[in-house]
Amino acid sequence: MSISVIIPCFNRVELLQRALDSVYAQSLLADEVIVIDDGSTDNTQTMLKQYFPQVDYIYQSNQGVSAARNTGITRAKGQWLAFLDSDDEWLADKLFQQINALRATDYKVCHTEEIWIRHGVRVNQMNKHKKMGGWIFKHCLPLCAMSPSSIMIHCDVFNKVGLFDCSFLACEDYDLWLKITAKYPVLLIEQPQIKKYGGHDDQLSQKYWGLDRFRIQALEKIINTGCLTVENKIAAIKMLLKKATIIQKGALKRNKMEDVFYYQQLINYFSQVLAEQ
Repeated sequence: MSISVIIPCFNRVELLQRALDSVYAQSLLADEVIVIDDGSTDNTQTMLKQYFPQVDYIYQSNQGVSAARNTGITRAKGQWLAFLDSDDEWLADKLFQQINALRATDYKVCHTEEIWIRHGVRVNQMNKHKKMGGWIFKHCLPLCAMSPSSIMIHCDVFNKVGLFDCSFLACEDYDLWLKITAKYPVLLIEQPQIKKYGGHDDQLSQKYWGLDRFRIQALEKIINTGCLTVENKIAAIKMLLKKATIIQKGALKRNKMEDVFYYQQLINYFSQVLAEQ
């Protein structure tokens, strides 16, 4: 069960060093570690040559985190792909716990509980962020229910569902998790295996307002693929309508009438689709 670690980065040299330290401190070492430098202008390459010369380093022009992850996926040689964001870190038994659990099952997707750190302080997760295992498509509808840094996926999964969608400015992981959980059950390691850091100015959640706009886009996309069961399709439409109504109200307050009209059309269309189910 060979493992490839995929780490996208962009101008985060100090955080990247912390992330890589946690990778090489694993009780079960990965077979390869791939760092995709998405156009950094800091001394990322110099740091890697000095401290982590064994890393498979790939430099590409700045194309965004989805393109960077996709480059890693296509270059990886391992059966199992483990992702790590450059601002997060793994606990020492993360890979061991996942591989050990996967050996005993037929699962092809595994994620773990996590420890949240915000501005250097550990914080408790709200109930809406509670992790779940099994057939979790419906649980993934409200918001991103799996962290990229916790996930391990068999390479075959990407052959079936495709890669990250580079057209998304944010919530690209939400989009992929919908596609995956519609087809695969998910194994959950209930003990935290990662430290997930937040509060940086360069996080996508800080950069873009109204992240539900992107989630609506992902919901519309997967509903229209025709790959969902009737039950999951109904649940997805209901979530789309809920989110579209909220975003439309926000657009009305901001007097963005073009957006109000767009979301009203979306609401009308999917209300009709729902009525026909």
